[in-house]
Amino acid sequence: MLRSLGRDATSVSRGVALVARFIAVFSVWVLGTRAASAHVKWFCAYDAAGQPRGLEHVLCQDFELLLGVAVLWFFSGCVVERTSLGELTARSLNRFTEGLRLHTEVMIRAVCGFFFISLWAVGGIILTPELKTTSAWVGPLQLAIAAGLLSRHTVPLSGAGIVVLFGLAVRDYGTFHLADYPIFLGLAAYLALTGLQKNLFGFPALDVVRCATAVTLMWASIEKWAYPEWSFPLLIEHPGITLGFNNEFYMRAAGMVEFTLAFALAWTPLVRRIAAAVLLGMFISACFEFGKLDVIGHSAIIVVLVAILSDNRPTEADDRAPWLAPAGLCAALTVTLFAYYVGHAAIFNTAVL
Repeated sequence: MLRSLGRDATSVSRGVALVARFIAVFSVWVLGTRAASAHVKWFCAYDAAGQPRGLEHVLCQDFELLLGVAVLWFFSGCVVERTSLGELTARSLNRFTEGLRLHTEVMIRAVCGFFFISLWAVGGIILTPELKTTSAWVGPLQLAIAAGLLSRHTVPLSGAGIVVLFGLAVRDYGTFHLADYPIFLGLAAYLALTGLQKNLFGFPALDVVRCATAVTLMWASIEKWAYPEWSFPLLIEHPGITLGFNNEFYMRAAGMVEFTLAFALAWTPLVRRIAAAVLLGMFISACFEFGKLDVIGHSAIIVVLVAILSDNRPTEADDRAPWLAPAGLCAALTVTLFAYYVGHAAIFNTAVL
């Protein structure tokens, strides 16, 4: 009898713990995660060649619960998009962002100009704060890129300049490190395509940079699981970011929030616009938390998110059934995890598990 009561009590306590954990996960999703928007390599020590946390530790019970909540939110958003509430939301967004949509190209060019002038002013940086350089011609090239953005006729040259800087960064820091930043190649393609008034194999310029942004954020989210310890000094310095959760759980949650929202950028029109709005809130709040370095470093991605939020072009390819959403998210997560860990093991000779 006593053993039976003990087993029942244990089952109840486990059930209560699971419910409490679910509420914690739900709270993180509702309140957001500012640290998901702060690029840890800009603020803390890191070792990209170091052994990442094994997948057997990443794919834990918390990870499964977080993924379950992510699938629930993502699927719910896809269902709502097809309802009258979704149509009302889309119309409201259209009215709110109409002015931005009409000036998307000029807006992106202006912010990119600010970005490259800021890099030149700071000096010694290729594309992002941790990509240091002593090359004397990087600064003049950054100024030339900014100058080329003043006219549509020279914008493709600015795009070519960004590709040159990206290639220099790959040479100095390696392919795996620059896998964090395909958004710059997406921006280069956007500038070239808009300047030439062309599409890329039928894909409009904005769709190209949108997908590059999604890949950038999905890849960055894996680092929050593979190297959570990189962010711990940041969380100690800014304890309010964690919303009271322990650092390990918070980093798992931050990674899942960022990955899901990033994948949503590649999904249907309303879902990606809402995801862009949430990501915008996270990035902008991080700018207040981490200062001007974060403002400069994330200005390019912020303007792309504004452009995605303002984009109201539906296409036939965007008409996906809601039931495809969970499968798509899980498939993308599996592929990205596999690519990250296998790629790291191949380049740095580290273990996968």
